[in-house]
Amino acid sequence: MNSVGTAEAESAKKLREIEGQFRMAIRDAVNRVTRKPFYWGGLKGYHQLENIAQALHTLPVAENAFFRRLIRQVDRTLENNRQLAETMDKTYTWFLRIANCLRYPPRSYVGLPAPTSYQVKQEMEDLLRDFNSAAQAQVVPLALLSGLQKRWDLFGDDLLHCFDIPGLPQDNLKVESLFGRLRSHQRRISGRKSTQPLRDFGHYQILFLAESEEQLLDQLREVTVDNYQNQRKQQAQAEAPRKFLARLHRDPAKTMQNLADKYIAHLPLGPDLDLLFATSVSENLTQYTI
Repeated sequence: MNSVGTAEAESAKKLREIEGQFRMAIRDAVNRVTRKPFYWGGLKGYHQLENIAQALHTLPVAENAFFRRLIRQVDRTLENNRQLAETMDKTYTWFLRIANCLRYPPRSYVGLPAPTSYQVKQEMEDLLRDFNSAAQAQVVPLALLSGLQKRWDLFGDDLLHCFDIPGLPQDNLKVESLFGRLRSHQRRISGRKSTQPLRDFGHYQILFLAESEEQLLDQLREVTVDNYQNQRKQQAQAEAPRKFLARLHRDPAKTMQNLADKYIAHLPLGPDLDLLFATSVSENLTQYTI
């Protein structure tokens, strides 16, 4: 084969590679699989197809049947989906407003004053009312509004905690990662595989996540002494049943005797006490087994 034939073969090979890359780009645009289909699989895929069409129209395709056919197919696909893409684009602006209301992603709001949960809740409720007015008789916006309203009603109050507790992330995966680290920390300080104590006090470690000692001190000063004592009392009351069962399992006789002694110590003295213990008990009591 002469040099001319070799050059033509190489040129034809390059052209086939370019055609294959165009097909690959189109398949990627129209068949994109993603966890974020609203934008990455739909709207961005359409924008990608628009860019492909612009590139195709710059090619000298008069003598190339493959590209002529490809341009017609791409243009037809764009035209058939243009109205839907415009609706998606408008709806996506609401999606961005929702993200801005929730200050997400957090890296975009570094250095700005952190909002309170009450402020975020009011902004979100105002946004939902505006979105409801703008989404009437439109399928795509109504679908987003319906899903957003349902999730906000179910999980909104739980999500708002991240605006009051420094260091508590907004992402489910990051929350799982955070509590995974807390469980690992619990294992290290207890020397046990079980992380059951984390249910009692481990989650309070989140309250003490701070970037500096000054910030931690400011967080502690926000809690009044009365509120602190009240929370300690509630926590002790919540832990009392578990502690009692633990003592009972370890030493049943001693635990029950201490309980009986405590009961007797609280009985009234005098005639009322004699009357209480003089009361006869029927010997025919029904016995219950557990």
